Amino acid sequence: MPTTTTRPSRGSELDLSVESLAYGGAGVARLDSYVVFVEGAVPGDRVRAVVSRAKRSYAYARATEILEPGADRIDPVADHPGAAWQVLAYGQQLEVKQAQVEDALRRIGGLDGFALEPIVPAAEQWRYRNKLEYSFGGGPGDRLQCGFHAPGRWDEVVDIRDCLLASAAANEARERIVAWCAARRLEPYDRRTGEGLVRNLVVREGRRTGDLQVRLVTSDGELDRQGLATAGEGLAGVLWTRISSVAEVTQGGETEVVGGSEWLEEDLFGMRFRLSPEAFFQTNSEMAERLFEIAVEFAQPSGFERVYDLYCGIGTIGLLMAPRVGEVLGLEIVPEAVADAISNARANEIDNARFYACDVRLALRELSARAGRPDVLVVDPPRAGLSRKVMRRIVEASPRRIVYVSCNPTTLAPNSAQLQEAGYKLTRVRPVDMFPQTPHIECVALLERSG
Repeated sequence: MPTTTTRPSRGSELDLSVESLAYGGAGVARLDSYVVFVEGAVPGDRVRAVVSRAKRSYAYARATEILEPGADRIDPVADHPGAAWQVLAYGQQLEVKQAQVEDALRRIGGLDGFALEPIVPAAEQWRYRNKLEYSFGGGPGDRLQCGFHAPGRWDEVVDIRDCLLASAAANEARERIVAWCAARRLEPYDRRTGEGLVRNLVVREGRRTGDLQVRLVTSDGELDRQGLATAGEGLAGVLWTRISSVAEVTQGGETEVVGGSEWLEEDLFGMRFRLSPEAFFQTNSEMAERLFEIAVEFAQPSGFERVYDLYCGIGTIGLLMAPRVGEVLGLEIVPEAVADAISNARANEIDNARFYACDVRLALRELSARAGRPDVLVVDPPRAGLSRKVMRRIVEASPRRIVYVSCNPTTLAPNSAQLQEAGYKLTRVRPVDMFPQTPHIECVALLERSG
């Protein structure tokens, strides 16, 4: 353990050799036994890095110069910070993600005896996202910029013309709205001063339907509604959201439809799904199908099961399972998403699925008492995983199988360990690469009740 005199301070400049990648994408370097997590570096790199935060036994830093590139580093393709792992060959990205899932389960969860199946590679390595949130930047008198925040900077936006994570059609829709804002000299919002109007632009696409929706997010103020609608003419929807908070958010506030429809439509598995402007939906439509197919496979439906679908969103997993089971009961805290789920069940003529707007923590016990215990429980929680209270309610419900769809293996691991202590065994885990060129990992895990 280094002493306080050897520990680097904030702003220190270090010469570091990167050994590996940590979960989340940072490179791992060492000063003797002191660990430094380095953003913007990959294994084999020797970099100059500046410390942004220092703790007792580790620090965070950002690479400012590649002194010697690692043997596995390749030239980047996209000129923006939304694809941090593009400097690694795709095969290596998959290897690292597979290894990180195993490390989380064994080291964090202390788990063993499960089958870790090969990661499912992405169908497309670029232009795969059906939703992107851009930020506006610039200053008084400067050309309006629209892109992504520079790494570690909320006061600097990297301007994007062709986002390689979006389709050509989505990029064209984005450029039309940005050009309209620039022509009217709309000022970007400045969080420090509270001045300016335009904050974010959300572009959403139905990959199978071809529908495109744009949502301009601004501070409180006035806007030429007709002009905005004309700029987005021909799109499925043109929306305007006004937000009064200082925070960098695109949800909440007041949303108004200025052109087209409020909803976006997408096709999955031959079914049509309606999405509200703020409803959650997997941002890679093609790989969402693979992810949900694995969830159904792990559920092992035989035609008669009662399935609980927790954090069900707009009902995608539950509605996919419905024709294969006895009944589906979905819980979701966002009322708009539940309204979408009910509408989606009706549109697809599914009559054995019911959805409820409620807090899983409070409603699961009552649902189990009224509807009966589930045979299969599907859970797709946020990145923070399941709280201890939700875990207790799941154990009380006593499903035979739990299908856990995870966007974060470092929370899947402790949740699985807690369920194992309660009498479940982790039997299968299959990673799915939903987000090529980034460190994000999705998994589907199966836990089965012992005995």
